Amino acid sequence: MEVLLPQPRGFCAGVQMAVECLDRVIARYGAPVFAYHQIVHNRHVVASFERRGVRFVDDVTQVPRGAVVVFSAHGVSPEVRAAAEQRCLKVIDATCPLVTKVHTEARRFAGEGYVVAFIGHRGHDETQGVLGEAADRIVVLESVADAESLVLAPQQRLAYLTQTTFSVSETAAIVAALLRRFPHARGPSKSDICYATENRQGAVRQWSRDCDLALVIGSDNSSNTRRLVETGQASGIPAHRIDGAGDIDPRWLRGVDRVLVTAGASVPESLVDEVVGWFADRHPDCVVSRVGETEDVTFRLPVEVRDSVPRQVRSPQLRPEAEAMALPSGEHGLL
Repeated sequence: MEVLLPQPRGFCAGVQMAVECLDRVIARYGAPVFAYHQIVHNRHVVASFERRGVRFVDDVTQVPRGAVVVFSAHGVSPEVRAAAEQRCLKVIDATCPLVTKVHTEARRFAGEGYVVAFIGHRGHDETQGVLGEAADRIVVLESVADAESLVLAPQQRLAYLTQTTFSVSETAAIVAALLRRFPHARGPSKSDICYATENRQGAVRQWSRDCDLALVIGSDNSSNTRRLVETGQASGIPAHRIDGAGDIDPRWLRGVDRVLVTAGASVPESLVDEVVGWFADRHPDCVVSRVGETEDVTFRLPVEVRDSVPRQVRSPQLRPEAEAMALPSGEHGLL
């Protein structure tokens, strides 16, 4: 049995920044700390922070007046920011800079009179945040069929933007459909899809051709994880999402010699190690091969916590009794 671990996988720079930000907020202010929405879409990460006193809320009215609240990596709408200000909350914004870019583009296009076609998933935290920038001028497209059925008033100008974690291939198909119908539609100056989303999908696309099975570690509410599963399946092999080693079904491995194991952008490497350990325990001659290139992108921490260095920067652990895993080497100082 060979386990193939493609790079890049796991934590992207935006998740790394958000996780370290929340870690430093706990160190500076102490529990309880409030976070608006899950800091990242991974149940292990969220559970780890909950054990340390973080309370995740879906409405800022659930945060006591004057308390500290951290905005998640997925971004929030202007309405949420205004509500936080009205409650005199101390806001620490861990929004991924690439998501902030999409918000800026949405405001600009809407302000210039465009209808904005936002290519993304309805109800996703990132989508909801972008919609809040100009709800009356933004329409969400999830599929080519949505693009084909879009109706605009005569002479109405159209622009399009993309959820940062959407499928690269689906985005291309939807944009092509839009441009067939609206040749003068404007897009972003640079692709909205996160570099990490593209890189991880590209790695799965490249290496799954040589494998019999793909296992993608990540939680069900993680958009980029689901896209990785779809990418593996599109390569012609069975692909399954798992939250951890406990979700592996041994029946999947019948007749399988080579397994690709990767992880969504919100998944700590400790979960990958656990899955690799599962294979090593059952296949003593298991070979682990690491292929691909390592990313070196980092994002600056919010200014409120840049000078707040915890005694030990901690990343989510798998079990309450385990010591927290240190953040990957070289990624502590996001300066």
